[in-house]
Amino acid sequence: MSGLYLHAQPARDLTPGSGGISAGASSAISAAVSAATALPLRRVALFSSGVGYFEHSGPIAGPAEISLLFDADAINDVLASLVLNDPASASPSLRYDSEGGLLRSLRSLRIDLSRNPGIGDILYSQRGQEVEIHTPNPVRGRIIGVEQRSQTFHNPTLPPTTEPWLSILTSQGIRTISIMDIVSFRFIDEGLNADLYRALNILEAFRENESRDLRLSLDGRQNRIVSLSYVIAAPVWKVSYRLDLTGDRPFLQGWAIVDNDSDNDWEGVELSLVSGRPVSFIQQLYPPYRVFRPVLPLAIAGTAEGRAHESDYLSLGFTGQDRGAPAAARAAAPMAMMEMQMDMEQRAAPPPALAGGVVQTAEGRAAGDQFEFTLRSPVNLERRQSAMLPLVEGNVEAQKTLVFSGSRAQRGATIHPEISAELTNTSGMSLPAGPITVYDGGTYAGDALIEFFPENEKRLISFGEDLSVTGTVSQSSSRNVTTVTVSGGVMTINRRQNHERVYTIRNASGETKRLLIEHPITSGAELAQPENADERTASLYRFAQNLSARETLSFTVREETPLSERITLGTIRPEAFLSYSTSQEIPANVRAALTRAIELRQIADAAELAQRNLEAQLTRLASEQERIRRNLEAAGNQSPQGQEYLRRMAALDSEIDGVNANINQATEEVRRTRQEYQDYLASITI
Repeated sequence: MSGLYLHAQPARDLTPGSGGISAGASSAISAAVSAATALPLRRVALFSSGVGYFEHSGPIAGPAEISLLFDADAINDVLASLVLNDPASASPSLRYDSEGGLLRSLRSLRIDLSRNPGIGDILYSQRGQEVEIHTPNPVRGRIIGVEQRSQTFHNPTLPPTTEPWLSILTSQGIRTISIMDIVSFRFIDEGLNADLYRALNILEAFRENESRDLRLSLDGRQNRIVSLSYVIAAPVWKVSYRLDLTGDRPFLQGWAIVDNDSDNDWEGVELSLVSGRPVSFIQQLYPPYRVFRPVLPLAIAGTAEGRAHESDYLSLGFTGQDRGAPAAARAAAPMAMMEMQMDMEQRAAPPPALAGGVVQTAEGRAAGDQFEFTLRSPVNLERRQSAMLPLVEGNVEAQKTLVFSGSRAQRGATIHPEISAELTNTSGMSLPAGPITVYDGGTYAGDALIEFFPENEKRLISFGEDLSVTGTVSQSSSRNVTTVTVSGGVMTINRRQNHERVYTIRNASGETKRLLIEHPITSGAELAQPENADERTASLYRFAQNLSARETLSFTVREETPLSERITLGTIRPEAFLSYSTSQEIPANVRAALTRAIELRQIADAAELAQRNLEAQLTRLASEQERIRRNLEAAGNQSPQGQEYLRRMAALDSEIDGVNANINQATEEVRRTRQEYQDYLASITI
């Protein structure tokens, strides 16, 4: 938690002519120091999200000004969450120096140290001022400027450098002085020297004081109780448990670990610890923000004026009151949680293994989606100190068991099951996550971890390995056809992918042990053997088994993944068709139907081949006819050779006519056989 210091003092009259802070003011400051406990810390709620809710309250008489000193890194959270409850003040106000106040204060002085200037920069910024310089001899004059001069060395290996030189106007004329030769200087204008001292004081104060002062002014005039609260960053509270499994009634004890890292003591504070995961963030409310505004040309003749139209705030649903709503809501939520308490039954006395008497634990209640623990007694905790406080204790339901993890056991690897316990949260509270130190048989048994533990839920914790029990896992997979259907020319093959794991676990001890086998769930698969699991989580099945002494247990888990394949018979390749028709996975009646379909397809393919052969023959005849026609043109139709060509042309025409007739018949045959094949595929219903 960032530090907070509260000082209350009577409100001062700061109007013109009142004298401001005078002798009366000094007495007010003394009163503020003596009233540092005017609003002491009363309630603290630490959240597991890394923030804390802090509430101060106390009596205030008349108008007052409360000084709130926070660490700089807490200001954003305070501005977002501060809530004031003062029944008498009509117009309270909170004022503070903005983050840019330092720079603006420095830049307002005639000597600006905001950019960490050197001597040359300071002198250059005061051109025209009269200065007295010692080099070491004194020289007095008015500053003209500072220039950079190049300087070379006799050694050619050294690069040239520049050196600042000061020019001043003296009574003897203009003189130039190297800045490096100046031993000291002072301005003749004492006001300028005073500004320099003031700038140095501002820098020193800011460096030494990392806190920020928020001044809360209250104008109420009667005696009343005033409270204020805020939410700021705080160390996350932790929890640790002790679990004793000895005997028939296992016992759980939980302790909360809290840290007061502030600069204030907690004295009689009501402390609550809240577990959950609320949204928490920091928004930069402390530094000023400025909106960029474009520079537009003057609206003179010949130039149009720039203009933009925007929606107003009211049309968007924003009002002035809305701007403060998030901060108030942020602090109001934990206040509401603090004001409601639910009495819980006294926890049973712990066994001697964990405590010697009754421990007064916290009261718990649900707070929305979170759970709140409130310590029964006020807490005293000095600044920069930590404490471990009792949170919960009582008997719980627990059953010891061994857990064999199938995900850890790879094929052929031998592992030991984990020594574990099944816990049921019967504490009446939702328990936060934390480590558990386990005791069994009056001695330490191991360490475990537990996640957030809702009330009445059962959880499994593991705190060791049983070296007397070993186990292995073997796995295999297979695939088989379950059903085949054919309808509308589509064959659907339904298969089942089997995933099988065999757990072989050997108990070398002389004791019977309870065993939980954790089997990782195969995505998309259904449990087939055994039919049901004793437990199921999001990622695994649990099977409970009794492992007898000297026994070797073999346990099989089989999961099935359904697979479905759809084949359009009219489009598959012949070799794939043949593969399905001869596969022994396919039922005999389906194979017979596929065989008949293959025969019809072969007939259709043969008809199509015959058609292609005739078309190829026609192409050859047409090519030969064209060759003879060219020869005829060359020889002439009156020559003996030309007469022979005419005879051969006539013979080719007759042959082409016959091939065309055969092609027409072949085309019809292809259409008929292909249609018969398609009709048969469509008619199969199995």
